[in-house]
Amino acid sequence: MQSEGPVGASAEPQRTFEVERKYDADADTALPEWTAVPGVISVSEGEARELDARYLDTADAALARQGVALRRRTGGPDAGWHIKGPRQGDGRLELGWPLDDDGRIPDAVLKTVAQWTDADLQPIARIENSRTAYLLRDADGVVAEFVDDHVRATDLRSGTRREWREWEMELGPAAPADDAGRAQFFAAVERAVHVAGGRPPSSGSKLARALGH
Repeated sequence: MQSEGPVGASAEPQRTFEVERKYDADADTALPEWTAVPGVISVSEGEARELDARYLDTADAALARQGVALRRRTGGPDAGWHIKGPRQGDGRLELGWPLDDDGRIPDAVLKTVAQWTDADLQPIARIENSRTAYLLRDADGVVAEFVDDHVRATDLRSGTRREWREWEMELGPAAPADDAGRAQFFAAVERAVHVAGGRPPSSGSKLARALGH
């Protein structure tokens, strides 16, 4: 996870380039043994976070069709308005703004969304997530953040509710900077996931899964 730019009263967003992998897990699956991953020398105690996000899109899914997601999320260290942009190679850019006071979409967010659509936005999904986050460290710092998510999602268009458990591994500041190093790290992560009983994700994102995709 690489960030630049503070979040404050200005309209300038925080920019984070996320490189992560997702995995599915059953409700009773034990966590992987992360110190088995080469280079990982310690794992932090788990930090519990209760997250609640509302996702918005146009009636014809203009944002989703272009690989973009817009949400307002409370809870956790990055509560606020977020735009996840289209994939760029191995990751995607996330833009973040502080939470508003009245629930309306801030002008700065609307101006950014306008590059993809100027149609009316409406709530399409609510995703509640009981998350436990862990930091994986090597001798130089945080290699990655691993999160264990117990997700409860509602498709606000149909009222359909879905629940599942998933894991995410997102690269941190001390992660390998080269493609080969990243590939080796994620290969080791996937071996640990497989040994623990995890498996490849059944959907590309929480939002897609909430909407039945």
